[in-house]
Amino acid sequence: MILILGLIILIAAVIVGLAGVFGNAGAGHDLGVGGDFSIFGYHVTGSTGSLFLSGIVVGAVALLGLTLVMMGARRSARRSAQARRELGTSRREAAAVDRERDDLIKQRDDARAGAGTPTADEPRAETGAPVTDAPRGRGHWFGHRAAHR
Repeated sequence: MILILGLIILIAAVIVGLAGVFGNAGAGHDLGVGGDFSIFGYHVTGSTGSLFLSGIVVGAVALLGLTLVMMGARRSARRSAQARRELGTSRREAAAVDRERDDLIKQRDDARAGAGTPTADEPRAETGAPVTDAPRGRGHWFGHRAAHR
């Protein structure tokens, strides 16, 4: 929201500044004696100092808009950095859970091997096929597999 508001203010200040520069060019628009300056049909009669003051106000508004844009960009960058940190934390936690699960599976397999149940290395008596706990899935094309975490 701050970013959008800053962009609107900055664009408005740039448009007013450019309209003042391009709309009042040439010798007929000098601010000398009786000079006239106009922006969007609004005529300003006065001195060069009042025009300079108007330019300072437009520049200050543009600076305010730019400041709001930068604050919005900084806030979004800070949020994305925090999201990356949280993603790294959750990946580390998932890796720890996967290691614990693998340790439990290994303990279960060791317990089965000690109890006399067939393991993956020993074929089953009735079929002669090795025993595996992993579900049989479809093979990957070209042998590609997803990378481990």
